[in-house]
Amino acid sequence: MTLADPQMPVARKGPWLPRLIASRRFQSWAARFPLTRRIARKDGEKLFDLVSGFVYSQVLLAVVELRLLPTLMAGPLSAADLAKGTDLTADRMEILCDAAVALGLMTKKRALYRPGRLGAAMQGVPGLEAMIRHHGAFYRDLEDPVALLAQQKDTELAQFWPYVFGAAQAEDSETARTYSDLMAQSQVLVAEDTLARVDLRDARTVLDIGGGTGAFLRAVGARHKKPALHLFDLAAVVPDATAQFAQAGLSQRVTITPGSFRDNPLPQGADAISLVRVLYDHADETVAALLSKIYDTLPEGGRLIVSEPMAGGENPTRSGDGYFAFYTLAMQTGRARSPHKIKQMLLAAGFSTVTDQGSSRAFVTHVIEARKHAQS
Repeated sequence: MTLADPQMPVARKGPWLPRLIASRRFQSWAARFPLTRRIARKDGEKLFDLVSGFVYSQVLLAVVELRLLPTLMAGPLSAADLAKGTDLTADRMEILCDAAVALGLMTKKRALYRPGRLGAAMQGVPGLEAMIRHHGAFYRDLEDPVALLAQQKDTELAQFWPYVFGAAQAEDSETARTYSDLMAQSQVLVAEDTLARVDLRDARTVLDIGGGTGAFLRAVGARHKKPALHLFDLAAVVPDATAQFAQAGLSQRVTITPGSFRDNPLPQGADAISLVRVLYDHADETVAALLSKIYDTLPEGGRLIVSEPMAGGENPTRSGDGYFAFYTLAMQTGRARSPHKIKQMLLAAGFSTVTDQGSSRAFVTHVIEARKHAQS
């Protein structure tokens, strides 16, 4: 049954203000009246952007697939020049580039295109282009959003991120490499924002659970000389992690323990444990069990750092509730949680002090720190 189903009960008359705004007569008046027409126009533009959002994302994808922005970083070019070596004619390339100009990805002057501010910024964001390409699977999962919400369809993202269903689902090294590479590329900004919010310089050992090829630990090692580094993740990612720690010159400081936090005991000895983009991959019962295991593993005075994009709770956000909530739905497990929800789960696991360290960029990550104090 949908909301448009005639069997649904007739809705009660709602509040007067939404009914007034929904009135076509009022909308026509507001579009003409000097004191309201600016608001009416802006609201109309916002609605149009919501309707057109998918088209905009596909313009972005085409620009990325054709590598137009890296090409333009070397200097301005015409549509005809950009079309060379592609399957596009000059006039079709002009259509694409003009759309990119409208979206702020490029600028246009005397029929020559250059990177716009957003397009130039994209070149400095690690993993962004890989994520844009990866979104094809996500968009296919969203073809029927109601079916996705009703859990009535299998999804491609569930196949792309198989580890969320347990270690047995992610034993293939090629599959592990695919998702670990994407995570590692995008983890650079997450690590940067996390370490701007927490200070690990005095930690003896930092244990990163579910850390893939170790991008976060490499950032810790580069920033702080004291802590020993310990990575705990599935056996399939160990070879690549080993190679990347060696390349970073951190082999002597790192220990890599293969295993699944679902099925194996956690490594002992760390006084700081990190969960970087881990909790939102998993259901509440899995998260509760993991937090309890971490609490039991930490010594008195030890701390846990949780860093991931979070929902807004009472104040929903575009990134947390408009994007990551649906991304985790398509993964078929996990959910974007608010800082308040995560805090409640940490307290339930036994942590006595939970501090919301906030966020520099909510669409990148949000950081919460919890400490285990001595039992009275």
